[in-house]
Formats: sequence, structure tokens, C-alpha cells
Amino acid sequence: MYQNQLCGISDDICIPNTCALFAGWQKSIVARKSLQPTTDITIKNADPEHSQTIDSARSDGDSCLGFNYNKFFVSEVERKKRDSTYRVFRRILRDASEFPFADDYSSGMKRRVAVWCSNDYLGMSWHPKVQEAAISTIRKHGVGSGGTRNISGNSLLHESLEAELSDLHGKPAALVFTSCYVANEAVLHTLGTRIPELTIISDAGNHASMIHGIRTSRCPKIIYRHNDVNHLTSLLANIPKDSPKLIAFETVHSMSGDVCPLKNLLDVAEANKALSFVDEVHAVGLYGAHGAGVAERDGQMHRIDAITGTLGKAFASIGGYLAGSSELVDMIRSYASGFIFTTSLPPHSLAAAQTSIQILKSSEGKELRAEHQKRVSIVRQSLRQAGLPVIEAPSHIIPLHVGEAKLCTKISEELLSEHNIYVQSINYPTVDIGDERLRIAPTPHHTDKLTEELVDSLCMVWKKYNLPLNVESARKITRQAG
Repeated sequence: MYQNQLCGISDDICIPNTCALFAGWQKSIVARKSLQPTTDITIKNADPEHSQTIDSARSDGDSCLGFNYNKFFVSEVERKKRDSTYRVFRRILRDASEFPFADDYSSGMKRRVAVWCSNDYLGMSWHPKVQEAAISTIRKHGVGSGGTRNISGNSLLHESLEAELSDLHGKPAALVFTSCYVANEAVLHTLGTRIPELTIISDAGNHASMIHGIRTSRCPKIIYRHNDVNHLTSLLANIPKDSPKLIAFETVHSMSGDVCPLKNLLDVAEANKALSFVDEVHAVGLYGAHGAGVAERDGQMHRIDAITGTLGKAFASIGGYLAGSSELVDMIRSYASGFIFTTSLPPHSLAAAQTSIQILKSSEGKELRAEHQKRVSIVRQSLRQAGLPVIEAPSHIIPLHVGEAKLCTKISEELLSEHNIYVQSINYPTVDIGDERLRIAPTPHHTDKLTEELVDSLCMVWKKYNLPLNVESARKITRQAG
């Protein structure tokens, strides 16, 4: 059972004292900070509004109960609503027989909508073979794994999928996690805590999972400008060559659609004797001869030390993974709390993921990727020609710049309620304030008719809110791109 005790060691991390790893943590930090709880608790926060909220919750609390927790929770949510970053989840049910359509219930009534923002990039979730793999596995093995990988939750299906993933990426070993958020966080945290004097150099655009894993490891970290090889090189010049280093970055950035200069980044890593940690979450299934990602496409897979990916986007299941050397994978398997202390993935998710990977490795997958890139090109060119503010990117992700959270949300709602088109607004903290956008993700199953309806609807909404359609500028960009 979990004990209700925490050992506070800093203002941004708490370590539970309930697992075997605690003894090692305790030994490593005892010289720096007492493990005894303190009676003098100071809440540090640079945000005056947040501090006022805390003071208000204290002063209005019942004298018998102390701090007014519910008032604090409500006030925190109100802050999100005031700056238009409060998230309202769309209530949709996707139609497995008619991708990319879904039934939307956000208004309380059923409405058929075309989905343009799904990460099911190739529509593999409705592939008959993928569905049958999941259904037949449920009939054979049930719906749950039964435990952690160490306690009754390891199966031949887990090991078979890991072998499939190691083959996909040309690595000796792979390890499956419950999500790629967990994979990124657990791997980076573990490397940061286990490798003595490691410095992690992280791309400024990295995903929250990577940031959190690095932060909680408490190892020295340096941030380099997004995809800026020269800046990375200059920062590494200040670190001794024989000092352990790790460079962490993504190949395809999820919100901007940027693609990293992979070869150049790996050149820098090798020149500085640094480990390379590469997140291929938005690339696996979509790039390369067998769908292994940008690294396969660019002929760089063999140079990467640690590759992470997801089973929940192009592969259309759930979960995440690490691929790398046998030594690296075994160390992570043995020390990563995010892997050890959680129930493993259920059998049907594993079977669906492996079947999807096998299909996307094949000639069918090659054809799907070609159709996908063709549709992306058609949609991007159509949006440009209409004068819509396409943020230029070389990947399959097409962002439209809006630049203001409230307006971005209104546009998304208008598209859904008036045009039966679902494109999610992307606001802070997913993107920086002022960079709010719509994120469009075409699939091979979006038709010319759907594309025309999307562009026409966006133009109508743009005009309704008096937003400019820069057609002449768009024509110049299109000619240059062509």
C-alpha cells in the first residue's frame, strides 16, 4: 500500500519514500538537505495574482478547517478562463466505419463532423486487420494485463512488440511504456539521476514530457535555441569534452511542424562525445521506407543512441517506447520508476500496435505514406492560395496562425457549430502567448471535396472576424514553393 508520506527536497520536486529506490535517493541527498519535515513552510511564487489567491484562501478559510482549498481551486480555474486558456474538451465519438468523420455531442445534440486535427495520421485505427488483431486478442486473453511487467503483467505479446520495434529502428533492444510522455520523462529522469555529473542540453522547443524528465532529474541542464545547430555548438564549447553529456531533441515538432536538421545535430553530438536522445513521436509511421521516422528517411538511425516513439499516433493504438542498445534498455528497465511501478499495457493494445507497425513496414504502408504526403501538399497549397496564414513547415503538420487565444477558440467553435468541421484551437501553454494557432492534420482519407469545404469554411470564418486574407502574398509563396 502507498504510505501517505512525502519527503520534500526542493521547491519543485517531492520523492515518495515507499519504494526500494528511496534508500539510494536518501543517501544521495542527505548531505545537502535534511529529510526531516519542516514546520516553516514558505510558498514561493513570483506571480502576484497567484499570491493574492493564496492569501484570500487563507483569510477566508473556516477557522476550524484552515486553508479554503475549494476556493483556491476555483480561483485557479477562473484565472485560466480569464486569459482564455481554460480547456473545454470536445465530446466526440469517432466512427470506425467512416474515417475521418465523428459524431460531435458538444452542443448536447448529435452532429456529424469532419475531423481535421486527429493524430491518427494514417487512419490505421479503422484498418480491418488492426481491428481484428485487437478483437481476437481480447477473446483470447481478456482486456487487461493483470499487473506490472515484474508481477504477472509481462506477456509474450509485450516481448513480441518490443522485438518488432527494435527491428523497425535497427536497434538491439526496445522497451514499451504506457505512453510516450512516460517514456520520455522516465528515460531522461533516469539518465539524469544515474549518470554521474551528466549535463543535458535540451532544445527549447522540446515537449513537456522531456522538460519534466530533465527537470526532476535535477542534473545540470542547458537550453539551446530551437533547431539552432550553431547555438548548440557554442554552448557545448563550454563543457569539457570528457564530461558526460546528452543532447535531447525532437525530429518533427508537434505544433510548428518544424523538422530538425538531424544529421547536423548528430554531427555535433558525436564531435562532443554526447549521447543523442531523439523523440520521433510525430514521425514514426509517416517517414522512411518502413515508417521508422525521419532518422530512417535521412539514413541516420544507426547514429542515434536513444530513440523514443509513440504507439498512439500513426500506429493508432496506445503506449510509447524506447529503442536503443541492449545495455541502455536494460538499465532503464531496471531503474526507471515510470516503467517499473505501473500496470503494463493490455494485450489487445499490444496486438493492434504490432499489426499496425507490420502493415506500415510493408508496401501497403509505403502507398499510404505517399497518399498522405500528397494530401498534405494539396491542403497546404489550397490554404496558401486562399490567402490563409499558413505557417510554413516541411512536415505533415499545417499550422494556421491566429495569434490571440480568445479569437483562436472562437474560430474553432465557429467551424464546429456552423460548418461541421473540427479543428482544435491551440493556445498557451501548448504554444507561446501570441503564437496561438489552428493545427490542421490531413490524412490520406480526406478527399478533394472535404479539402474544398475546409478551405471555404475557413475563409468564411476569417472574413466574419475581419481577419486578412493575403492572397497576393500567398501566390508569391506558392510560386516560390513550386
